[in-house]
Parts: sequence; C-alpha cells; structure tokens
Amino acid sequence: MIKPYKLPLRAAQAEFTEKKSRFIGHISPVSSEEEALSFLRAIRARHREASHNVYAYRLKDGGICRHSDDGEPSGTAGMPLLEGFLKQDIFDFCCVATRYYGGIMLGAGGLVRAYARCGTAALEASGVGVMREMTLCAAAVPYPLYETVKRLLMAGGAEIRSEDFGVDVRLRFAVISDNVPALRASLTELTAGTVGVSTEGTQLSASP
Repeated sequence: MIKPYKLPLRAAQAEFTEKKSRFIGHISPVSSEEEALSFLRAIRARHREASHNVYAYRLKDGGICRHSDDGEPSGTAGMPLLEGFLKQDIFDFCCVATRYYGGIMLGAGGLVRAYARCGTAALEASGVGVMREMTLCAAAVPYPLYETVKRLLMAGGAEIRSEDFGVDVRLRFAVISDNVPALRASLTELTAGTVGVSTEGTQLSASP
C-alpha cells in the first residue's frame, strides 16, 4: 500500500511580467521521466523564440529530481523554480518557466524571485491533489437496502463506479484502501451481515 503524496491536479499555466520580461509558468502532472521530458519538449517547441525555458521535475517513483537554469546564471533559475515544490513536498510534476527577455536586467535576486514565482503561480493554477491507493470493490445489495447502502458508501467517501440492476443491485465502487475495513464493518452492522463486500484490485487515484 502506497503512502499518500501530493501532486498537481491538472496541466495549467500562469503568466506575469517583471520589468518588461514576460514569464510563463507551465505545469503538468507526470508519472515518468519520459512524460516529463515530453512535456518539456512540447513547451520548448511552443516557445522556441523565448530567451530561456527553465525546468524542474520530480518523480515519486525512483526518487528522480532534476532541474536546469537553461542559460540563466547558475543557481538563479532551476533551483528557485524547484524549491517551492520541495517545500510543499510535491511529486510527479514537470514545471517549465519560460522567459521572454524584456531588455532590463533583473539581477540575481530578481531572477530568483521571478522563477520562484513562476513555479508557485503555476501550481496555484493547477491545484494540489493527493495521490492515494484506492481499492475497487463490489457488493450485491437487495433492493430494499439499496438507498440506505448507497448513502452509507457515499458518506464513507466511496466513489460509485457502476450500478447494475438485476436480481439485486450490483454496486461497484472505489474506496481509499485504508478505509476499507471500517466501511466493511459499518456495512455489516447496517445490513445485519446480509451485504458483503468483495475486492477487485487496487488503483492509484488523485483527488483534491
């Protein structure tokens, strides 16, 4: 069972101008280094006329963490971009900070602040989610208990995936793996043991 961890919810971008330089922070959830590099290539292609495409990415699987200043003075871009994600303990992301130089030097401190802001703004636009292990479950529910059982499942945080109406109602749902024992106990108590829960594997799912 994996320990829950934080990651961006969706691809997003945020833009601002600092002393006539245009900064665009792009972010995407990724699950592998190949996905991170593919996202980086796509942003570079889209902004091939930019002065710099600084990047940072971090993956839970394998503990991979990389960043690049992309031609900015050493230590003023890639690491400031990454640091905000490290402080919030965010994984499985690639963030690219695009800069179109506006003709005014920002200095080392100004660059550090601008690239840090790129990462923070992009993550805020994306939203932060939590990756959790979900257990896929099924239960055969007699019609008289259907509404009561469904309310219990939803109150317990279950995601109803399908409802098949036959001799009984066949519910398929996903529950945070840690919560399965408690939900099973509640369901047994509520239905006097007439409704049991079978499991059909697990999957990872990100949610707010």
